[in-house]
Amino acid sequence: MRKVPLFQYALDHGDSSSQVLSVVEAGPRPVLELVNVTKTYPTQPPMQALTGVNLRVDEGELLAIVGPSGSGKTTLLHLIGTLDRPTTGIVRITGLDVADMSDRQLAALRATRIGFIFQQFFLAEHATVLENVANGLLYAGVNASEREERAVDALSRVGLAMRTRARPTQLSGGERQRVAIARALVGRPAIILADEPTGNLDSSNGVTILALLNELHQEGATIIVITHDRDIAASLPRQVTMLDGRVSSDLSPDSLAPLESGAE
Repeated sequence: MRKVPLFQYALDHGDSSSQVLSVVEAGPRPVLELVNVTKTYPTQPPMQALTGVNLRVDEGELLAIVGPSGSGKTTLLHLIGTLDRPTTGIVRITGLDVADMSDRQLAALRATRIGFIFQQFFLAEHATVLENVANGLLYAGVNASEREERAVDALSRVGLAMRTRARPTQLSGGERQRVAIARALVGRPAIILADEPTGNLDSSNGVTILALLNELHQEGATIIVITHDRDIAASLPRQVTMLDGRVSSDLSPDSLAPLESGAE
């Protein structure tokens, strides 16, 4: 159990020393909770993309959500990232129920509590590396000088402190993905969602990016990797397998057998 992030969370929120101790003794805080979640798209006939999904992710976890095309993992990514809403069930991000939020509030939640890493990088080619990362804070209410300071720090964490003035076109694929990871980190989110983060990279750069995600996990980051690659999933501490819109198994070092969706 990582006690430092929990202490820091409590101290940052003004809790007393006794409250801090109770937080640590109570165990990890969930940053993501899905309870009996379904998603149905109003096509003709209606398409059931998710059925009865239950998932809890605690602070400081590193896990993979893995499954073949059509398994529901992309729909699940959209719900976790608050890019869509469930048809039924509960989705909580850091204890906040997304069903109770307006679109404006959800946008603010995404800007401050969720960091996205995309397979396609989505970097602005006309902007410098530093500007690409700092722009990740544009909608978080952070002033320009702090945006730059935090961007430099995030780039240092991914090993790109010397490339701040470069443009994306001057970078390798692996370096571009590092910039995308720095942009996800810069907002200090509760959850980092990595959608096929090695999908556009060669095997060497892919290994490097996975090693970087593991390093960030060791520093306390909560990271969810969405992938179809079972080898990548197997290299992570926890694997949540999707099949036909359901969680078919949930394996971690502490589990002796798969946990079926909805199991007690």
